[in-house]
Amino acid sequence: MNENKEVHTQFFDAYTRALLGRDAVAIADHYAVPALIEFPGQRILVTEAPQTESFFASAFGQYSGVTEVNAEVTVAASTDHSVWADVTWKYQGGAPDERNMYQLVRTEDGWKIAVLTPLELG
Repeated sequence: MNENKEVHTQFFDAYTRALLGRDAVAIADHYAVPALIEFPGQRILVTEAPQTESFFASAFGQYSGVTEVNAEVTVAASTDHSVWADVTWKYQGGAPDERNMYQLVRTEDGWKIAVLTPLELG
């Protein structure tokens, strides 16, 4: 992973821009297919990109007042093919902060999110 030590920074900078832009297509482009979005009481097995687009487009309302976000990224583990990133999202503008664990995987199209799991803020 040494040659990819900044992958998580570059990845989450681009992902943050897509989130702030409320660009469901760009957000979905950050996800692998297949992928797993593992929310409490809601498990989504992503088998095609439009699922991810639809999921995030339906969530934009809860972030309507957000104008800025700070992503604090900590790499929990990494290999040549995978990065586990613990990300705390600090929103400015009304949405509650969030914390998620992302497993990024190297694909033919670059690094993508394979698994998203919410964590408790701590």
